[in-house]
Amino acid sequence: MLDATAIDLYYGAAQALRAISLHAEPGKVTCVLGRNGVGKTSLLRALIGEHPVASGTIRWEGADITALRPYERARRGIAYVPQGRDIFPLLTVEENLETGYAPLRRGDRTIPDDVFSLFPVLGSMLRRRGGDLSGGQQQQLAIGRALVMRPKILLLDEPTEGIQPSIVMEIEAVIRSLKGSLSILLVEQFFDFAQAVADDYVVLVRGQVVSAGPGDQMEANNVRALISV
Repeated sequence: MLDATAIDLYYGAAQALRAISLHAEPGKVTCVLGRNGVGKTSLLRALIGEHPVASGTIRWEGADITALRPYERARRGIAYVPQGRDIFPLLTVEENLETGYAPLRRGDRTIPDDVFSLFPVLGSMLRRRGGDLSGGQQQQLAIGRALVMRPKILLLDEPTEGIQPSIVMEIEAVIRSLKGSLSILLVEQFFDFAQAVADDYVVLVRGQVVSAGPGDQMEANNVRALISV
């Protein structure tokens, strides 16, 4: 389980997160929802160690990882797919996938067959440069790269942003198929997509948790109104 307790995070004098607590349980999808600029990406950056927290604790599988560096967290099975994908445009699809080897032991440095089962298009484009792929294909590549790490938890930052509806449906199917085998922490601002996949949810407003609960209670708890622009 990923367990964050009372996380405060600052950018200079500006406070981005205020006493944030959340739990991402094994085998479940936890959705973090909110409008633009409420701290969703900052929360993921805190969880992966990209930005140090001012106070609070982050525990993973029972161990305190608050002070660990990003690569140390990656070695423990925490994988991150950033907003905007951040693939390497001049590297081939295969080379992009191989960058996921970094936290793995040498003997584990292979691309799992599951990556191509989930994203068949990647197998047919191994020699193409990442920058030549469509936005939806790049999103699939970014998720595939994270899965190369054999993660225990996958942190996804707005995977539906700027993606055509057909690919959004494919990503939803992938999340559903992965659920149960690993934990997923999904940042999203589109209610319908989040509701379709969430086991649990958290809503952020101005860096604070204002609502949380089971995914099937999102409609009853007025989450749509809380995240509407």
